[in-house]
Amino acid sequence: MNTVVTSREDILKASRELIRREGWSAVSIRSVAAACGVSVGSIYNYFDSKSALVGAAVESVWCEIFHRPEDEAVFRDTLACIAWMYSRMEYGCHQYPGFFNLHSLGFMREEKSDGRRRMQQTWQHILEGLCAVLRHDPNIRPDAFTDGFTAEKFADVLFSLMLSALLRQDYDPSTVLELVRRTLYQNSH
Repeated sequence: MNTVVTSREDILKASRELIRREGWSAVSIRSVAAACGVSVGSIYNYFDSKSALVGAAVESVWCEIFHRPEDEAVFRDTLACIAWMYSRMEYGCHQYPGFFNLHSLGFMREEKSDGRRRMQQTWQHILEGLCAVLRHDPNIRPDAFTDGFTAEKFADVLFSLMLSALLRQDYDPSTVLELVRRTLYQNSH
């Protein structure tokens, strides 16, 4: 076996491949070391426990799924952003079958606090992105938001609908897009 230390990114890439092929429960120090062709100790140079490795691997999957698109216009138009997010959820479902359901359910248990924290950080990042798009979309009518109906509250509703779609594996954004059109836009967009 090669005992040369590999990079953190190589380890995470191998972990993502294991998750893709076998599910996230297949990730262990030994299985990732074998996939990288390195010693177990090489993995411990980067991750001090299986929990730390799994948490970083899951975060890496979320980052792959929701990487920033090359077309920055996606983040200036709420409808384009929602359509992009649904397409990325569909990509994630196809690349990592069962990942969303198993990850969400598995990491919400109390003993998986690091994984849950990482998942919540990712979700918070997505939610903040939605808020930013809602605040800067020039197509949203000026009176759409009020003190009681804020962009943050609406983003929370949109995000809840997206999480529900993840669990149902329903990647058709048409209903959510229509909700946005009817709620926020002056005319049909």
